[in-house]
Amino acid sequence: MKIFLTLAAALFIGTAALAHEFKIGDLEIIHANIPAPAANAQSAALYMAISNDGNTPDRLIGVEVNGVTEASLHISETDANGVATMRALDGVDIPVGDTAVLEPGAMHVMLMGLTAPLLAGDMVPATLIFE
Repeated sequence: MKIFLTLAAALFIGTAALAHEFKIGDLEIIHANIPAPAANAQSAALYMAISNDGNTPDRLIGVEVNGVTEASLHISETDANGVATMRALDGVDIPVGDTAVLEPGAMHVMLMGLTAPLLAGDMVPATLIFE
């Protein structure tokens, strides 16, 4: 069964000082944000933390964001030679009593095909899809 969590106007663009948290059931979405991309950028990244206060593990398996043609879960990694790569993930596990952190240089949501500019202070509706 998939659970859809809609963050209505929840993703703040480039305003790290804003505190915003959303709790639905046992999951808490903490500081969902998209750093303001460069002018004319076709992609951006979405970061957040997801805390699970429940009795069963959960898993983020997808994200839908207004204003982008594709949103996918990714991880950035650097090998022993200092070469950075990025690969797609099929999900992000959120264990019981733990927090999954999506942050720069690690797990994140890639937003590709921006259909409108993302400006600092904008709020963007999004839906998180859980197993």
